[in-house]
Amino acid sequence: MRDISVAELEAIANRLRIHVIEMTTAAGSGHPGGSLSAADLMAVLFFRNMNHDPSNPQWEDRDRFVLSKGHVAPVLYAALAESGYFPVEDLLTLRKMGSRLQGHPVRGKVPGVEMSTGSLGQGLSMSCGIALAGKMDGKDYKTYCLLGDGELQSGQNWEAAMFAGQYQLGNLIAIVDRNHLQITGNTEDAVGLDPLPEKWRAFKWNVIVAKGHSIRQLMEALDKAAEAHSRPTVIIMNTIKGQGVSFMENNAGFHGKACNKEEFEQAMRELKGVSE
Repeated sequence: MRDISVAELEAIANRLRIHVIEMTTAAGSGHPGGSLSAADLMAVLFFRNMNHDPSNPQWEDRDRFVLSKGHVAPVLYAALAESGYFPVEDLLTLRKMGSRLQGHPVRGKVPGVEMSTGSLGQGLSMSCGIALAGKMDGKDYKTYCLLGDGELQSGQNWEAAMFAGQYQLGNLIAIVDRNHLQITGNTEDAVGLDPLPEKWRAFKWNVIVAKGHSIRQLMEALDKAAEAHSRPTVIIMNTIKGQGVSFMENNAGFHGKACNKEEFEQAMRELKGVSE
C-alpha cells in the first residue's frame, strides 16, 4: 500500500476520465459510461492499494486485477498507462488497426492485463481460480475482480460466488459497479438484482457497501476487505454511470457510444475545469 492523499487520488481519477473520453472519441467507438463510473476505484486500486510493479508485470507475488466487465477496457488501459506499464501516448491507438489496445482486454498483448475478458459473467470464475491457486501455493497476493451490475444477471457469477464461499477465499475481493444501468436501460427493468447485499451474504461473503465516487470511502472499504481472511469480500459501490461528464451521467445511451465533436469539447471543458 502506498502513502498518497485523497486529493492526489481525486486528481488521478479525473485524469483517467480525461483519457477515457479522449481515447473513445479518437476511436469513434468504445464504452465511456461504465469506464467513467469506475475511474475513482481504479485510481485507489492501482495507485494506493494494489501491490504491483509496472517494471515487472509478471512478478510472482503481485496482486491480480481481473476486469470482468471487459468492455470498460478504456479505464483499465488509462490506469495501466498512468502507472507506467506502457506510454500514455499509446492510449490514442485504442481500437485502431494494429494496436494492442483492443476494445476488450487481451492477455499477452498488454502488460498488466491478467485475463482476456469481455464475455460477461466469466471474470469472477477466473478470479476464483487465481485466488485458489494463491491460497494453495501459500502466497499472500490478493485477487481483485471488477464486475458490472448488469453482469450479475448471468448465473455463472453465482456459481463462482458459491465456490468462493465454500473454499473460504479470503484473498478474493470482488467489486460491483452498481450504477443501475446496462445497455438496455435500468438493471431492475431487465432482471432485478435487489436485494443485492443479502444475496452475497447468503453465499457466505463479507459485504461492504460504499459510495463509489468517494475516494475516502473506497479507501476504507478496500482496507477493510484486505483484513478479511476467512471468507471472500464483495464491495458494492454505488456509482453514477458517466460520472464526471454532465450529459453522460445516468444516461444509458453512452453505455457504448463515443462523443461527437461538440460533446467531446463540452466533456473536456468539464473535466479539465475540475483538474484546474
